[in-house]
Amino acid sequence: MNTSFLFALDLKTEEIVVSESPKGSKQIHLVERIRRQDNGLLYDAVTILTNLTLAPDFDAAIFKAMDKVCQLLYNKQKKSL
Repeated sequence: MNTSFLFALDLKTEEIVVSESPKGSKQIHLVERIRRQDNGLLYDAVTILTNLTLAPDFDAAIFKAMDKVCQLLYNKQKKSL
């Protein structure tokens, strides 16, 4: 099964909050928290993803492309562990 992850930032702790939600479910499950210093590139990508949601001229295609970048970076990190 191809899992899609949800990303959020905890600005107080400078961590990425990684979660998942099974397709069709309203439940969200915490997967892990990643410190900024442990994966700065992913942190920056999630920051951009978050900022895209705040844009007054939100573009869903750009958001989906950036989400894909975040998915790729996260999956690369998981494989390297």
